[in-house]
Amino acid sequence: MKYLVTGTAGFIGFHVARTLLERGDQVVGLDVINDYYDIDLKYARLASMGISREEIKVDRLVQSYMTPSYRFIKLDLAEKDDLLELFELEKFDVVIHLAAQAGVRYSLTHPEVYIQSNIIAFLNILEACRFHPVKHLVYASSSSVYGANEKLPFSTSDSVDHPISLYAASKKSNELMAHTYSHLFNIPTTGLRFFTVYGPWGRPDMALFLFTEAILKGEPIKVFNYGKMKRDFTYIDDIVEGVIRVADRPATPNVDFDPMNPDPGSARAPYKVYNIGNSSPVLLMDYIHAVEKGLGKKAKMELLPLQPGDVPASHADVSDLVRDTGYKPETTIEKGVYAFTEWYLDYYGEE
Repeated sequence: MKYLVTGTAGFIGFHVARTLLERGDQVVGLDVINDYYDIDLKYARLASMGISREEIKVDRLVQSYMTPSYRFIKLDLAEKDDLLELFELEKFDVVIHLAAQAGVRYSLTHPEVYIQSNIIAFLNILEACRFHPVKHLVYASSSSVYGANEKLPFSTSDSVDHPISLYAASKKSNELMAHTYSHLFNIPTTGLRFFTVYGPWGRPDMALFLFTEAILKGEPIKVFNYGKMKRDFTYIDDIVEGVIRVADRPATPNVDFDPMNPDPGSARAPYKVYNIGNSSPVLLMDYIHAVEKGLGKKAKMELLPLQPGDVPASHADVSDLVRDTGYKPETTIEKGVYAFTEWYLDYYGEE
């Protein structure tokens, strides 16, 4: 199978590409390598897969010297013509679209970036799949789409019409756009609502990275909502397993779909949405204690109110994922956080 994986210099895309290669698939990876966070970390992820930073600077297409079945292209998905040319040449079997502008709080100050990266780029992916058909398009959505919902656990059958950040709105828009293309052009599409992903090679803008860095420096960590938060933290290996299991199972029409009582998570078209979360919410303070244990150092804490665009709790209902794929994420916080702190200390060294 030949996969296009977008966002392969990013956290989740890097891990997905590596796992596909380990099982023997061909992968073409795309990333624009923007400076939303440290580009050295992005290049280091690629380097660990045999993609030379120096070659990326001069060549459009870089072949991995470690893995012959992996090729990388630095490409802006907002450039439609380049993307269509790539699809025409490569004839992909499956597209796993993980590239996006991430971050809830960044969307409050840089809204235009989300339109370009999350709306226009996704439209171009859909157009490419329309004119150069694939067996399945899998794309990253987010638990942020649940927005102002308070009924827990969050289910894909719930309405998600009240986003509280532009980031969340852009991800909900992706789901609506995918449904339209599934309906009009019979493209099998599956959206994956990720719940607070963490683990080795993670994003520096996320809490685990920020906590670890501050604790090692002896600086206070910012604890929002005065620590009264619960998150459905999901370890990266569990996310990857879910992504690939879903990718191997193209979306099909829901033959029981009732237009008088429509299920938002499925359709008469080959369209589906799944949650991928641990489905065992953890108190933020327990998460912090796991970081302290992994580092062998106590945290200094600065207690702060809830941030704009944030929610006090998340909890994934993954019953349809279990039903359809037989898979349920279950890595414990203790095991997952320890794996991250081990990687962090190895990558950055103790401070």
